[in-house]
This record gives sequence, structure tokens and C-alpha cells, in this order.
Amino acid sequence: MMIVLLAAAQVQAQDTRPLGLNEAIDMSLKNSKQLRVSTARIEQATAALKEAVQRKLPDASVTGSYLRLTNADVSLKTKNNNSGGGGGTTSEAPNVSQAMYGILNLSLPIYAGGRIRYGIESSRLLEKAARLDADNEREDVIENTIEAYVNLYKAHSAREIVNRTLTQAQQRVRDFANLEQNGLLARNDLLKAQLQASNTELSLLDVENNWQLANVNMDLLLGLPEKTVLIPDSTLLNGKLQVKDLDSYVQAALSSRKDLEAIDIRKQAAEVGVKSTKGEYYPSLQVSGGYVAANIPKVITITNAANLGLGVSYNVGSLWKTKAKVEGAEARARELAATQDMMNDQVRLQVNRAYLNWLSNQKKIEVNAKAVEQANENYRINRNKYENSLATATELLDAEVAQLQAQLNYEFARADAITAYNQLLQAAGQLATQK
Repeated sequence: MMIVLLAAAQVQAQDTRPLGLNEAIDMSLKNSKQLRVSTARIEQATAALKEAVQRKLPDASVTGSYLRLTNADVSLKTKNNNSGGGGGTTSEAPNVSQAMYGILNLSLPIYAGGRIRYGIESSRLLEKAARLDADNEREDVIENTIEAYVNLYKAHSAREIVNRTLTQAQQRVRDFANLEQNGLLARNDLLKAQLQASNTELSLLDVENNWQLANVNMDLLLGLPEKTVLIPDSTLLNGKLQVKDLDSYVQAALSSRKDLEAIDIRKQAAEVGVKSTKGEYYPSLQVSGGYVAANIPKVITITNAANLGLGVSYNVGSLWKTKAKVEGAEARARELAATQDMMNDQVRLQVNRAYLNWLSNQKKIEVNAKAVEQANENYRINRNKYENSLATATELLDAEVAQLQAQLNYEFARADAITAYNQLLQAAGQLATQK
């Protein structure tokens, strides 16, 4: 009993706050580290798209140099027009000690075998796939939060049920002790009652540990201090859950699942990548222009030397090097197509499994509800028989244990229905739209 009192005192000293399921989902989405990673991946894909688009823009380079020359030997030969023989003469060599020049080059791609256009298209598809991945991970976060919340609810409910049972067991120990002191009860029956109370107290200790761990797990998901005690909504199980037929969920999954859509987008990007790789077979065409200025004192000065032209380049080696690249890109596209087919089968299996799990859970609720009725009636009968000396203390205590277990099983089955229902929605790709 001392352990229970200490645990209760510790809980009172901690920050306690009520928590609803929708509030938990909102907080987990705002504080999810997994979604931060998804956001970073989207930013990377967006940057890659911008980089692909910028390949259409012209390239520009500026080069300038100042050279200091030491003992430069400059010899200039010019034609002497006044000479009768037409021979050349050598002019006096100037003293050159420095030189300066600047070059501006511009190049605008006109055609690159479609590689720029296909690169932009592929990057745009991959950015879309990254956003779909983020939407899919958002559903994962919601489902994880629901499971954690249901576990918190189950731990809280178990704590209340076992606490009530312990109070009842301790009261029975006091009643049996009075009867034993008055010689109306065998000491062996008192010891059985005391053992029952001790076992219930140990069970409560395990339940308290589970409850505290569920609290810590929920605090971490929500970004709260780890010592915050969360009280789940007691009306969680009061809502009516509407479930459609299996085929509806299968068709919804095939049309709504973000991971299926993402793999389809990636397959399209791979097919575009094949076209981009084949573009290496073709030459590149670009418009180029430039400006040159130079000054060598006492020798030459160049200004206004602008140029404009059309350039063609072709890597002859692509004729025998590109084939392997194309085969690799085609293999990647086939791999994604096969992966897509596999995922379609997996999604169908996931929906069927989730649907069967839901049906099984509903059956468990029905069975456990009957078990609670039977356990309550069994306990009532044994208590009446014991009070009339028609049943032993052992039979009464066994009936109490069966009653406790039936109550726990029923409460857990009802809570598990929330998890099973949301797992079915997640398998069908409808979880985020329902929240």
C-alpha cells in the first residue's frame, strides 16, 4: 500500500492536464521531427527543380588580368612601304613592363538534345513525389499518435479498474480479519484474502509503470515536458464508428494512397530520365558572344572587340558511351514499374488485413461484453453463497479475479477498436481526410 501512496503523491506533484484525441493529433503534427525531415526533403527537391530550370539561363564569365613583366624581349616587325625592294625592317623594340586584358563571355543554350527540358520535367515530378511522401508520413504521424493515445487511455483505465479492485480487496481483508478475531472464520481464509490483496497491489504497481511509460511516450510525441501527466478523454469510446464494405476501402486505397501515387510519379520521372539520357546522342547548339579589351603600353591597345556567334558541339564518344547509360536508365524505370505492381498487391493485402482485424475486434467486444456479464453474475452468486456458508473463500476470491480480468479485457477490446478503425482508414489512404 505504501508503494501506491507514494506513486499517487508523485503524480500530484507533477503537472497534470487533460488531453483530447484531436488536440493530441494537432500537437504531434506541429512537433513531429519526422515531418521536419519531410519538409527538408521537399526543400531539397524544390532546390533541385530551380537548378534544373536555371540551366536554360545563359552562362556568363568575366576574366581580367594584370601582368607585370620583367625584362620582356619584344620584337616587332613591320612592312616598310617606302622601300623599293619591299623588304621588311625591324622597328625599335619598346620597353614593355606590364600588360592588361579583360574578357567577357556569354553563352546561351539553344538545343541540348532535350536534356534541359527533360531535366526540368524530371525534377518537377520528383518534387511532387517528395510532397506526396510528406503527406504519407503525415498519416503515419497521425496513426502513431492515435495508437499512443489509445495506449494511454488503456493504461489509465486499467489503473482505475485495478485501484477499485484493490480497494475492494483491502476492505475484504478487514472484514475477514474481524471475522477471524471473533472465531467466525478460519485463519487460512484470512491468509487467502491477504494474499489476494497483495497480488492486486503488485498488479497495480505494474499498471502504474505502464501508465507512466504511456505518459512519457505521449509527452515526447507532443513536445511536452516528460513529467507532464496527461489525462485522456473519458468519452473516447462513446463515438459510433461507421465502417463500409471491404471493396470500398480497397478501391479507395488504390486511388488515394499517397505512397502509391508517389511511386507512380517516380516511375514517370524515370521514364523521362531515359529520354534525357538518350539526348546525349545529339549535338548541342548554343549562341555565344563576348567582348575583349587589352592594353600593352607602348605596343597595342584593343577596345570594342565584340563578337557574336553560333556554336555547335558534339561528343563523338557518346556514340559508344551513351548506350550503357540508356540501358541503366531503362532498367531503373522497369524496377520502379515492378515496385509499383508489388506495392499494389501489398496495399490490397494491408486493407484486407486491417478490415479482418476490425471484424475480429468487433467480435472480441461482443465476447468480452458477455464475459463481463457472466463474471459479474458469477461473482454475485459466489458472494451470496459465501455469505450463506455455501461457498468457500477461495471460490469467492477466484470469482473476483475473473471479474477483474473480464472488465480489463472488455475495456481493452473497446479501446483497441479505435486503433483498428484508424488502421483501416490509414490502409485505405483516408486517415488524414478524416482528422
